[in-house]
Amino acid sequence: MINTELYSIFHVEGGLGKHVASTAVAKCIKANHPERKLIVVCAYPEIFINLPYVHRVYRIGATPYFYDNYIKDVDSIIFKHEPYFTTEHIHKTLPLIENWCRLHNLEYNKEIPEIRFNLRNKQLGFNKWNRDKPIFLMHTNGGPISEQPFPYAWTRDMPYDVAQAVANNMSNTHHVIQVCRNTANALSGVEVVSDTMSNSELFMLVAVSDKRLLIDSSLQHAAAALRLPSTVLWIGTSPEVFGYDIHTNLIADLSDDVKLVDSYLFDYSFNGVVHECPIFNNNGDKPMFDLSEILKTL
Repeated sequence: MINTELYSIFHVEGGLGKHVASTAVAKCIKANHPERKLIVVCAYPEIFINLPYVHRVYRIGATPYFYDNYIKDVDSIIFKHEPYFTTEHIHKTLPLIENWCRLHNLEYNKEIPEIRFNLRNKQLGFNKWNRDKPIFLMHTNGGPISEQPFPYAWTRDMPYDVAQAVANNMSNTHHVIQVCRNTANALSGVEVVSDTMSNSELFMLVAVSDKRLLIDSSLQHAAAALRLPSTVLWIGTSPEVFGYDIHTNLIADLSDDVKLVDSYLFDYSFNGVVHECPIFNNNGDKPMFDLSEILKTL
């Protein structure tokens, strides 16, 4: 039997934050091709499964009969390009989402990411994150553990002294919860979340939080998708590329004199190459971030 359905097939690779950002691209694909059913193939199917404009979601590597169902003798359009290696991304001339849409020849209409929870997500999340005081969420360390040789990656992770000072201040009015990679990064006097949990549990923590101080990692994308303004600290990456106008984006004060000897197409690695760190101050010099400026935004 010949399949006469029309399909758009969107393939997404990369980390959790990139997947959240890609929901805006998925929305743009559907808006440009409303007559086609949208099929998503990705690493985190749970990000897409509740979105009404997505017909079906497949996990990468778990696509039985995919060719027979969606490719062979089927009218389907394939959206499988990598935006990170385009001229616009490397030169930081376009935001990630807009560049991604243009790469697929889509008309971009300011689509933004979206996260939706089902009833059980909400019930389990509200029960798990119920606290006596409103939650102040701090995402201090992010990124994949396996690719980073040290617990602290200077390019994205929040400086420990800044994070501890903010936590001390906010604990007067809020229950402070810290999300980090492992307990080696744990702040004192706060609830630390470093164990593995489902993405829906993690994003529900964002949803129920009262205020947020985040870094360029998955939770700043999730906060934007949930329409929750947050303060985001930027060090080796750019809010012009990965950030959102809904947030207050504070950029680190870095030296321009560092020689990036091993940098190829990009300046600073996500994983924080040690010998390319441009930070020389430790005590008494101008810090990366002004603590009073951060506190004013919270």
